[in-house]
Amino acid sequence: MVQDDFARLGLAYDDSRIKLNLSTALLVEEAIRRGEGVLSDTGSLCVTTGKYTGRSPRDRFIVDTPDVHDKIAWGSVNVPLSKEHYEKIKEDTVAYLNDHDLFVMQTVAGADRRYSRNFEVVCELASQALFVHQLLVRPMPAELSRYAPNFMVLAAPGFKCDPAIHGTNSEAAVVINFEDRTILVCGTSYSGEIKKSIFSAMNYLLPVEDNVLPMHCSCNMNPRSKGTTVLFGLSGTGKTTLSAAPGRNLIGDDEHGWADDGVFNIEGGCYAKTINITPETEPQIYNAIRFGSVSENVVLDPQTRIPDFDDVSITENGRVAYPVEFIPDAVVDGVATRVPDVVIFLTADAFGVLPPIAKLSTNAAMYHFITGFTSKVAGTERGITEPQPTFSSLFGEPFMPLDPNVYAKMLGERIEKGGTRVYLVNTGWTGGPYGVGHRMKLSLTRKMVNAAMSGVLEASGYWHEQRFNLEIPNLCLGVSRKLLNPRNTWADKAAYDEQAERLATMFEENARVNHPDMAEEVRAAGPHPLGGKKKRG
Repeated sequence: MVQDDFARLGLAYDDSRIKLNLSTALLVEEAIRRGEGVLSDTGSLCVTTGKYTGRSPRDRFIVDTPDVHDKIAWGSVNVPLSKEHYEKIKEDTVAYLNDHDLFVMQTVAGADRRYSRNFEVVCELASQALFVHQLLVRPMPAELSRYAPNFMVLAAPGFKCDPAIHGTNSEAAVVINFEDRTILVCGTSYSGEIKKSIFSAMNYLLPVEDNVLPMHCSCNMNPRSKGTTVLFGLSGTGKTTLSAAPGRNLIGDDEHGWADDGVFNIEGGCYAKTINITPETEPQIYNAIRFGSVSENVVLDPQTRIPDFDDVSITENGRVAYPVEFIPDAVVDGVATRVPDVVIFLTADAFGVLPPIAKLSTNAAMYHFITGFTSKVAGTERGITEPQPTFSSLFGEPFMPLDPNVYAKMLGERIEKGGTRVYLVNTGWTGGPYGVGHRMKLSLTRKMVNAAMSGVLEASGYWHEQRFNLEIPNLCLGVSRKLLNPRNTWADKAAYDEQAERLATMFEENARVNHPDMAEEVRAAGPHPLGGKKKRG
């Protein structure tokens, strides 16, 4: 009973102010009535999220309790919060919510019910309740009749933390308490914090309790062979865009679990970037921006309500959330009954020196999984205005509570057991670094990804690139051979060598400093600077 769930946290239950599991239409009506947003010309609920238009990594905490103390990889990402500070934040959040109407959504994380968890989300905003309704798995009526939450989530954007009292870094806080099975999301209206905190909780529970590898990846399936592909990548690398592809069945765009016998979506919806989106470049996502979706920080013409997806005056991180069934031919139940045939790591290389596609051995796959090189693109996090090279373990370090080696070992075992092919795909820059070269064309990346998924790259064979320790295909249909070798795309070859040497040194230094316990055979499979050695060009 919801009353019992509320009582556990000290929330007052009152039928007059608690709205439970409202439908999409009712949630949209409530959001408009309360002034939270307006409808676009296609019926999408458009909201703005204030000063927080992206995730705020410095404001994420995990409560340091005895049950997780020796398991969490504590540091600058997984920042500990004392139980005392947590209790004070919870007490004040509950007091705040007790003075407001509340929208309660009973949801599920994990489409494969063998590994799912129930997350009951209590929202101050109707628009955030709609977001939760569309992004997480919606229980069947029979499941709702016996619903009991494994976790409670309190989303109170109007409650502002006081760092002096609550031990936070700002007015915002995202706090996960595994012992209390509670998540607090305070001081920020950016709904991605709700989604990612639930994902973070699952990233601890699935490997520790179920021996399932959680992945920050999109996933799609060949409708004929049922072969599946997972695409890893940080926000802005093309994970959502490339997974919503004609001729493939989308399973999910962001979060999945790899079990012994298949892959499943942890979510029930998608959360896509809208910047520069057009019906020509991303038709499936563009057409999903309709009634039932939630658009965040998208600029509308005040008269026509037509969105301007090129306008970044609010943020470059405009987003739209929608249920997966808004994508034609999606796998609505979110489950693939075979393990992945192909794994693709997406990186946005702002140096412009990595090849657009390369094949990885199992050890190289583990290396790139542990190190997770990419560039944070503008708008994804607060303060990011241009691409910034970064290493983000597991292509999702902000959401991974355990040591990266735990996840990497699980990945390596699954690659070997499943005979899975692994590729590194650069969706970043070519012909020069950011500001000199240009971003890889989406149309060409699609051709390379399709070639990887189909297996035709294997026919032409590969040549070994020594500095980055990569196997680069000799041919890819529809892609020039010049583009396949990044050095050939630079007018100044010496400048390429200098930048490539710089990046290889960064890889080696990052592995040495941040991953000292990496297995030696894995370390050897990564990039290494050449110094004065000659390289194929």
